[in-house]
Amino acid sequence: MTARRQRTLARPVIIEGFGLFGGADVTMTLLPAPADTGLLFERVDLPGRPQIPARIHCLVPQPRRTILARGTARVEMVEHVLAALAGLWVDNCRIQLDALEPPVGDGSALEIVEAILCGEITLQASEVRPARVTTPFRVDQPGERGAIDVSPGEGCTIQYDLDYGATVIPAQSFTALITPEEFVREIAFARTFVLESEVALLRARGFGQRATPQNLLVFGPGGVVDNVLRAPDECARHKLLDCIGDFALAGGLPRGRFHAVQSGHHLNHRVIQGLLGALEPQLQSA
Repeated sequence: MTARRQRTLARPVIIEGFGLFGGADVTMTLLPAPADTGLLFERVDLPGRPQIPARIHCLVPQPRRTILARGTARVEMVEHVLAALAGLWVDNCRIQLDALEPPVGDGSALEIVEAILCGEITLQASEVRPARVTTPFRVDQPGERGAIDVSPGEGCTIQYDLDYGATVIPAQSFTALITPEEFVREIAFARTFVLESEVALLRARGFGQRATPQNLLVFGPGGVVDNVLRAPDECARHKLLDCIGDFALAGGLPRGRFHAVQSGHHLNHRVIQGLLGALEPQLQSA
């Protein structure tokens, strides 16, 4: 793939809503940024308006979502806005938030994508310098089924295989070479999903108090509750969307082929840590 020029927004866009986990009202403003800025969060509700780079060294490991922090400032559930920006090849953007989480929208990246496209994207003078996979490796979790195999390749190609066994969610797989056109057409609409049996447990821990089947897919014993699938493999597509958002913590989408099997945020993050040499993962020859 030939080198491309960096991109940013032509003008600011504003999205309002509430956070999925904490439920706080939030206004998110996406602003143009100079070349080589990267994706940068800014907590405008905190003293000094602290900034948090969307980079793997700012990661705070937690289950079910991606959290970033710098000093005492933090942002949570950032994977969907990062996926929207990275999927549209927006390399430089200031992401202003006046609360802990971005707006959940309908549980996908679609609302964010539509706002970005309305604000338009403009080219910048500098070229993109992506992280590149040069050596095949694998990350996995001992005793668990998940794994991601990584190998060199042109562009960023992701395959996600999902199989929860004997559950209401059928086995499924989706593969995409990530381009803006492919992201808008095939991935952005895919929504967060959860089993109905998990909802009560999450709410007992204080999470998702304002969430409804309209801003995430809830699977009960008979299938999707009070909603309909946008694609038969929507769950695999959403997991691939999460991969895009998490892989953007490399400073933009890395170049390579990524085959994820039953992976979650933890393994997604370990791929980027391994790729950038931030830790010593157990590398296995692919």
